[in-house]
Amino acid sequence: MNQTPNHHAPISSRPQIPITSMSNPIKNYCYRHQPNSKCRNTADEPSMELLQKELETFSQCDQKSISLVWSLFSAASAKRRHLMLQGILAQCCFPQLSYLSTTVRELIRIDFITALPTEISVRILCFLDTKSLCKAAQVNKGWKILAEDDVIWHRMCEQHIHRKCTKCGWGLPLLERKKLRTWKRQKELHTADLRSKTKSPAPQDSFNINDSPATIQLNSKACSKRMVDELDSDSSTAETSLSQSKWNQREDAMKPKFRPWKEVYKDRFQVGSNWKYGRCSTKVFRGHLSGVSCLQFDDNVLATGSRDFTIKIWNLEKAECIRTLRGHRSGVEALQFDNQKLISGSLDKTIRVWNWRTGECINQYLAHQSGVIALNFVGNLLASGSMDTTIKVWNFEDKSVFALHGHTDWVNAIKVDEASRTLLSASDDRSVRLWDLDTHQTIQVFDGHVGQVQQVSFLPKEFEFDHVDGSEPENGSIISITSDTQSRSSTLPSTWYELWPATRPKPPRYILTGALDCTVRLWDVSTGLCLRTFFGHLEGIWALAADTLRVVTGAEDKLLKVWDIRSGRCEKTFSGHVGSITCIGLSDSRMCTGSEDSEVRMYSFKHEESRTISNVATSIEDLT
Repeated sequence: MNQTPNHHAPISSRPQIPITSMSNPIKNYCYRHQPNSKCRNTADEPSMELLQKELETFSQCDQKSISLVWSLFSAASAKRRHLMLQGILAQCCFPQLSYLSTTVRELIRIDFITALPTEISVRILCFLDTKSLCKAAQVNKGWKILAEDDVIWHRMCEQHIHRKCTKCGWGLPLLERKKLRTWKRQKELHTADLRSKTKSPAPQDSFNINDSPATIQLNSKACSKRMVDELDSDSSTAETSLSQSKWNQREDAMKPKFRPWKEVYKDRFQVGSNWKYGRCSTKVFRGHLSGVSCLQFDDNVLATGSRDFTIKIWNLEKAECIRTLRGHRSGVEALQFDNQKLISGSLDKTIRVWNWRTGECINQYLAHQSGVIALNFVGNLLASGSMDTTIKVWNFEDKSVFALHGHTDWVNAIKVDEASRTLLSASDDRSVRLWDLDTHQTIQVFDGHVGQVQQVSFLPKEFEFDHVDGSEPENGSIISITSDTQSRSSTLPSTWYELWPATRPKPPRYILTGALDCTVRLWDVSTGLCLRTFFGHLEGIWALAADTLRVVTGAEDKLLKVWDIRSGRCEKTFSGHVGSITCIGLSDSRMCTGSEDSEVRMYSFKHEESRTISNVATSIEDLT
């Protein structure tokens, strides 16, 4: 016979003592012993069974006595329970108190995530890292629901994607533009198809997408980039024109489409992990007859320029050349393309504009008195750098052109920031200049390299440099045209940045430079100070690319290095080329290199592609 009480610990079949004076009996229980508590039954049932079995080992008289004590305690009010407990504790010896201490330690452990309100539980889980969240989801079904909540993983994405987390040090790449565009296009076609079927009684084969433009609505914050609310349509018309099965398919399709933020994070985390540990696949592009001097890739298209006077357009998926652009009479040293055009600069002193989809040369300009070795176009502005030491800036909108004079040797690299209307240039005179495109004057000169500066790049405005131990600015020379007294100062900030017009965006705060002195330098534009120097290459650096998470460099030593942009530490080194690396392209999940050995190598860190590691290029760390 079950003789344990039913209100506290063991379950009993004894009748409950009626308490008629209570208007709300539940108020007399603490949160742990409320009958409607979520976590009481599952937590106490095992101990109840053990107590019942232990009780049955005693004599019938002892069972009644113990059961009576439990019943009295169960029926007592909170105040009386406290008094009864104090009396029992006063009579306990040390071993019994020790036993109570051990037992109580286990009893006071509760499932706080389940017991707390959902909003508070979600807030607590937001403080966990990725690994802890995944472990929390394995505790039980309740924890799994909360640990996989979209709000938590959206916060994780905001904290890590396209930036370095200050707490854990992880940074994840952005969602690729190709995937997003393809996904949007599929939704547009599907929505247009549904609207046509619903609003038009015409047969299915007369459908024309141009007659039914799609509308895409992207929610902000937690549902942005993932949710498409397709337009509601008249269900009565659809019922008469579609079969029942097609109607069901339409109903399913009309529901909002979500991609959980956890999946987004997982996808980016896998790519970021591949970057960290050097897991990648490699494709080799062969076709040029001489060294590759410039390249650019985007989605499924790669363009390469070579000293064999040609430009080649490649299909990245198939790794094959789909078009060769011929016309230059000397080596192609610089190129850049967008959806419509490709612009190239050559040692034949000309700049050519191509329709890269057809191979047609649209226009040709005799740009400089010597070879064109650098160019960059943004919006309506095209800038070119030459061996004649000058920079020319072309405005396609008003057909104007002007020259910038200041360098005393070849201009090797240029970058335009359209928002602030500024331009960066690197030269063989070992200096880097920041220009104002409105006044055509040098704003500031960064002087610190002891070798010819080959590359320069603005860092994205999202990049933030952490001034931690060991990252104090180095003593580097600063030249500014604003004051002779500040021309060689390494401590006083430049006044031009502070006095920049409020109506005009400021230039990006940080820049990177690479030179033949084997170093890469990180500069603060606002002060002109060198914040960090990257050492590692054994010979001069020819190529450089960077984003908010990493820097990639190629050098005369035939090595490709990936650096942590904040710490300056070399994370991975790749070999494979048998000639010096002259150009680099970088995206969130891929990097591409061109070399004097006439080959182009594409390293892909995508999760689905990195499982098969190519034997063509091998990470040096894997060999040691």
